[in-house]
Amino acid sequence: MDSTERTPAGVLHLLNGGGGLIGQLIRYGVTGGFVTAVGAGAYWLLATFAHIAPLLANVVAYLVAMGLGYVLHSRWSFRGHGSRDNVARTTSRFFIVSLISFALNSLFVWGLTGPLHGPTWWPVVPMLFVTPLVTFALNRRFVFG
Repeated sequence: MDSTERTPAGVLHLLNGGGGLIGQLIRYGVTGGFVTAVGAGAYWLLATFAHIAPLLANVVAYLVAMGLGYVLHSRWSFRGHGSRDNVARTTSRFFIVSLISFALNSLFVWGLTGPLHGPTWWPVVPMLFVTPLVTFALNRRFVFG
């Protein structure tokens, strides 16, 4: 990062589409953090307070986060990266990556609340720190690359 990227104007430049990988990572972090928090929060609220089975709560959270994530990531996080000429291909690839994230989160929910008999908040930790890293790499290379 050069000295201009450390100034407020430099940060705005990164957020507004500049900076290549670093800019995308920052935008993905902001957007992905929001989407992940919405999804993890929906899971935890449904599993903990609505007493919905954890895996079913994860399905509902996935559906909410997937729709929100596609709109925000395609319009902002990866804006200007790759081609958007083939919308059907981009959408289907995004759906595949979202299924991978769903499978990861389901594995965390199942393993941590099932065999390990942990509380419903345990899966939120890898949902916040593992899944976003995997989906960033897949979205950047496979979906919006």
